[in-house]
Amino acid sequence: MPPRQRLTPADRRAQLLAVGSRLFAAHPYADVLMEEVAEQAGVSRALLYRHFPSKHALFAAVYQQAADQLLAETRFDPADSLVEQLTQGMDVHLDYFVANRNAVLAANRVLAGDPVVQTIMTNELDALRARLLTVLPLADESAREAVSSILKSWLVFVRVLCVDWLTHETCTRTQLRDVCIGAALGALRPLLAEDPAPDWPRQGHGAGA
Repeated sequence: MPPRQRLTPADRRAQLLAVGSRLFAAHPYADVLMEEVAEQAGVSRALLYRHFPSKHALFAAVYQQAADQLLAETRFDPADSLVEQLTQGMDVHLDYFVANRNAVLAANRVLAGDPVVQTIMTNELDALRARLLTVLPLADESAREAVSSILKSWLVFVRVLCVDWLTHETCTRTQLRDVCIGAALGALRPLLAEDPAPDWPRQGHGAGA
């Protein structure tokens, strides 16, 4: 074990989260051991357990941090077209999913019935839905409830499709992203004041990796 560094509680927690994030990304959930987290962080197991009383608690904290970061990096800029906004948001999430495949599969498969982890994901999807509602050209306020319901279903569709893709890549990443964007546009068009993407789908688009 490397010599222990003296850190403030906040810095120590951040360090342990960084180590946990790296290990959960690199290995299946079942293969990550708290002993290894402590060893790589250069701390005793007792100190690790003071910050995170279980592997579940550490994983939940890692996933909460990731959800917060994804929200921060997802921009919904009204100056951009809806396709540009959806593309940016999808790319941010796919970057994370690909780099953290094991963690994403753990959250959605191994811990699929865990209320803490599922609440983290639900809260992020709800925040994304609320932000999307602020940039969509709604025909009138009466359409808001229907659009909100569609966005909720679409976000769940994207989550399921992306998790399946991580398990078995049946198409390219670009094709996956464009399928998700096309699904949103097709579902939303009847309820919006104007067509948000009159040139979509672009012929021949999405064949790249």
